[in-house]
Amino acid sequence: MTMLEDDDLLIERLRARACDPARRFDEATVPSEWVEDRFGKDRVERAWQSGYGIDSEGTIYFPAGAEEAVEYYRDRLPDLLGRLYTEVGDGGFGPDARGFGCLRYGNRDSRGVVWPSVMQLYRRDRKDGLPASWFELTPGGCSMYWYASLTEPDNPVSLFDADAWDGQGPRIDQGIKHTTSLREWLWTWADGGDVWAPVLGR
Repeated sequence: MTMLEDDDLLIERLRARACDPARRFDEATVPSEWVEDRFGKDRVERAWQSGYGIDSEGTIYFPAGAEEAVEYYRDRLPDLLGRLYTEVGDGGFGPDARGFGCLRYGNRDSRGVVWPSVMQLYRRDRKDGLPASWFELTPGGCSMYWYASLTEPDNPVSLFDADAWDGQGPRIDQGIKHTTSLREWLWTWADGGDVWAPVLGR
């Protein structure tokens, strides 16, 4: 094997690891609530006893490739989103002033405001009662947010208005404006197009 072939193989291995959220870093973050739901309370206790890092929000820092991390991140992100985060950048660019959130830490937007990480946004949405299959891409301004579905074919993107009310409280079904597939939505923005056009009918 030549040095160039060896380098090509190395880059392939690095890319494969960078694209795997369970192995991207030496530690993989997994919510303790999810571990308890999936594996039982004793697995969380074992994580404590093993000396794994656990932060104040209940996130456990498992070693890269740990079973818990592999299961948690299995099919968590569509391949296209995985490539966006590993081959383009870890958030901090994209539609609106904030752009896509960062996987590991909050990013600073064009105005200098630090936003929560993707993990923090995901936890917030679960507490607010939004579906677990929704992944926030970026805010849309005011009370509106762009979400991609992690489970539906083509990962359709929807605009969700958190201020949609029915007189008693927010209604998820009233607050959704469907747009297009994640791929088409990203192409629109990449080409300098208007991601709002499908939802505003222009």
